[in-house]
Amino acid sequence: MTNGPLPTQFQIDQLLMARLTQADLADLNSTFEQRTPDELIRWAKSTFGDRVAAISAMQRSGNILCHMLHRILPEMKVLFVDTGVLFEETLETRDRMIKEYGLDVVTLSPKQTMAEQTAELGILYLSVDGQKQCCDLRKTQPLLEVAGEYDALLGSLRRSDGGNRAACPILAVDPATNTVRVNPMVNISDDELNAYEKENNVIIHPLHAQGFPTIGCNRCTTPVMPEEPKRAGRWRHLGPWSVYCGINPTDLSADTATAIDLPQDLVDRILGRETDFMI
Repeated sequence: MTNGPLPTQFQIDQLLMARLTQADLADLNSTFEQRTPDELIRWAKSTFGDRVAAISAMQRSGNILCHMLHRILPEMKVLFVDTGVLFEETLETRDRMIKEYGLDVVTLSPKQTMAEQTAELGILYLSVDGQKQCCDLRKTQPLLEVAGEYDALLGSLRRSDGGNRAACPILAVDPATNTVRVNPMVNISDDELNAYEKENNVIIHPLHAQGFPTIGCNRCTTPVMPEEPKRAGRWRHLGPWSVYCGINPTDLSADTATAIDLPQDLVDRILGRETDFMI
């Protein structure tokens, strides 16, 4: 009788999975409140190794996160979702990040062009339910296609953005991608963001200087008047102004029962039960 092939490390890891809930991260989140973005980025790299990447839509906060990576971890992949209907300036900003910062930007795309999607499903973004479906198809699904390659994703959400982000945690579990979302910039104020941008001459999306506080797809983003909320230009034709695309899970839910499944040894490292890295 012959023995079968030995199990791969991935197969072994799958047998040793552990559940990690948002509540499990409470103590660590509290500890991390005093840490700098640089320290949190380094912690993420040390903890998750090659299975961590950043996400950037090439807006101001994402541009600054990219600059931070350029300074301390230029080898980390940056995931960028090209919905196929972005402003040309957004794509130009991405290209500058690659050329001038030397970043490894991985561009993700939806399965269908906007023309193909419209021919099949109609103009989705003209209704509230359709907008959610459109954002899912063109933003979220491309990210989910590669989610299995990562255990953690770094973002650039900040509490000073207000709305649902006012209580954004530093660490959040994301069941959709089965990753830990790491938000190293949550405590950066608008003044601190502006100061970092000026001190480091950060590459910034040019539409920010043309009346666009936030920038998404060209179909659903308009300039904002000075007296309006920052997000007034997003899906203006639908309202209310608090609408989010859904690619950031903490925009939609703060449920502490939310959970993901990761290898036991990784959960131990995250929670500090087994670690050789401290900040």
